[in-house]
Amino acid sequence: MAKIKVGVLGATGNVGQRFIQALDNHPWFEISALAASERSAGKKYGDVADWKIGTEIPESVEDIEVVTIDPKNIDADIVFSALPADLAMTIEPAFAREGFVVASNASSFRMEEDIPLAIPEVNPDHLDLIDVQKKNRKWDGCIITNPNCSTIMMAVTLKPLLQFGIENINVATMQAISGAGYNGIYAMSIYDNVVPYIGGEEEKIETETLKIFGEFDGAKVKNAPFKVSASCNRVPVIDGHTEAVWATLKDNPKPETVRDAFLKFDPGLSHLPTEPKHPIIVRDELDRPQPRLDRDMGKGMSVSVGRIREGIRYVALGHNTIRGAAGASVLNAELLKEKGYL
Repeated sequence: MAKIKVGVLGATGNVGQRFIQALDNHPWFEISALAASERSAGKKYGDVADWKIGTEIPESVEDIEVVTIDPKNIDADIVFSALPADLAMTIEPAFAREGFVVASNASSFRMEEDIPLAIPEVNPDHLDLIDVQKKNRKWDGCIITNPNCSTIMMAVTLKPLLQFGIENINVATMQAISGAGYNGIYAMSIYDNVVPYIGGEEEKIETETLKIFGEFDGAKVKNAPFKVSASCNRVPVIDGHTEAVWATLKDNPKPETVRDAFLKFDPGLSHLPTEPKHPIIVRDELDRPQPRLDRDMGKGMSVSVGRIREGIRYVALGHNTIRGAAGASVLNAELLKEKGYL
């Protein structure tokens, strides 16, 4: 079977590099184009990437010539967007109009009524919004989005709790500095410190979660009826977002019942290459999960939970640039292929 050609927009940045890592030797996808700013265009990727991931840069991309971010320059069926939100606002629709499927990590279109905000384990049916989007916008291509990194981690753990009737969610996040980009936060502001504010983050968690768990009626998504309240903090951890979650559940289940629901969670996606064997891993140790010990579980795609207590209260953790960013978009693309959109 011939592999599907894919491109990466914003290929030299932190999330762009994670896309390349996730796509290297992928059984279904093959990188055919890498796009970045004009200062990188015309040069070999290996010469301009300033590779920051703790692995060797894949040989398959070292000699690819970087092109500017223009649909005319890219030969691919799908592009993965690691663009900043302001650039994505104009660039991603340009690609969709030209017939590309755009799998976006940017926040620009997440809350648009006809654009899927998808997590394959949680709301795969929302991908059918693509048909609505194409009809509304008269695009040959489409845009699909994955949620904010913190939203993804929490939403994966909330899916098994739906059976108990979610009434209210409160979450306090402890977010890694890589979420701000490689040069996104000054060392002097984060060393020996916790910053109790991340611009726009709380609003994203509170609104995106309701769309993700909303009901798709074939034309639009009606937001979920429960409430979400978030408080977000930046902490001196390189990778891995930790979240303390308080879930008010109608059925008032016992902690052991919730633990069992986490353990039995099986979205039936094990055939997708990027889906981990265990989307949710339960840690029974009193002091787990921890970023340094648990962020790479399932090759960075599993969400670990622990400290499940009366209430229901628990701690969730996941790798923010893999499960919460590039890996999430690649997993969305794999489900698109299965559904016949690629």
